Amino acid sequence: MVLLQVHLPPGATLSEALRSLGLSEEDVDLGYGLVAVLPEAGLYVLRVTEEAGRRADGQVFADPPIEPG
Repeated sequence: MVLLQVHLPPGATLSEALRSLGLSEEDVDLGYGLVAVLPEAGLYVLRVTEEAGRRADGQVFADPPIEPG
């Protein structure tokens, strides 16, 4: 899985994001959901499959596991 940063209308929902990006529920981590980074600017992040990250229009970031040190 990767993190996908996208611009959506302020106040967007996960359903609206999926529709806008052409993604299905199988493409995203529904438990992670749609996270508002800067909601007033319409900047959001979703956790998606690598394939969905390549298909969607947005910036992709790695999502490395966080483990105790």
